[in-house]
Amino acid sequence: MTPPETLRTDLAVIAENVAQGSRVLDIGCGDGALMAALRDTRDVDARGLEIDAHNVASAVARGLSVIQGDADIDLAGYPDASFDYAILSQTLQTARAPDLVLDHLLRIGRRAFVSFPNFAHWRVRLSLLWGGRMPVTRQLPESWYDTPNIHHVTIDDFRAFVNARGIIVEDAWFLSGDKRTGAGGANLLAEHAVFLLRR
Repeated sequence: MTPPETLRTDLAVIAENVAQGSRVLDIGCGDGALMAALRDTRDVDARGLEIDAHNVASAVARGLSVIQGDADIDLAGYPDASFDYAILSQTLQTARAPDLVLDHLLRIGRRAFVSFPNFAHWRVRLSLLWGGRMPVTRQLPESWYDTPNIHHVTIDDFRAFVNARGIIVEDAWFLSGDKRTGAGGANLLAEHAVFLLRR
């Protein structure tokens, strides 16, 4: 048996906090790394939705149940409360209608994990202030013209969004590199965030 691969930091946080034996829908699941980890370490029944055909093929090659689809279009077909968790990792900022995607996420799953890069991180701010150019960082590695990110969300934007909609934040993790940072200064200091939500 091959050793488990190392997960990206936000995915590792999610994997550690999904209950044993749960039913999970991973939306924008990429190559299925999180789903495979959940299946192998948590006995999770994981399903995936992924827009990129190459990633779908990679996930299926791992023995995972993944279909090709678009979160902006295909979530409407899933029944209410059909999963214990719906997961949207590093995908929110790429959705055309992130508010509707989140509504579906919280309808489909009893709980939802959402992770995203924080566009208010100090390096992003500094790049704009001093260089006057869109930043290229470890968390945001693409140039402005080929990035999939179309909605530049900050931690404080997301907090205000869920608060205005009465969405309950059960937990939140704020990450700088591979380490957690405090909630108080997260909008400035965290490179990305993970939220656990429910209605």
